[in-house]
Amino acid sequence: MEFHNYMEDAVENVLDDIFSEREDICKCAKCKLDIMALVLNRLPAKYVVTHKGRIYAKLQNINIQFKTDIVREVVKSVERVKGNLQH
Repeated sequence: MEFHNYMEDAVENVLDDIFSEREDICKCAKCKLDIMALVLNRLPAKYVVTHKGRIYAKLQNINIQFKTDIVREVVKSVERVKGNLQH
């Protein structure tokens, strides 16, 4: 069995949505990973082990506050990385 941080999936989905909406940010792999690392360090991990756990975590993603927290942190991190490119 393996464990997985479901928060990584949720953050990547939100980040991909923001990437598709904005043209003013770099979308290279390095910047994407920098943004994700910043966000994941600020949000609590949501580790799952079983299929049932993944389903529960996905259901939590429907929660408005859960998604709002992710969007807020992604936007902050996008602006931080945008202002300090490392490539």
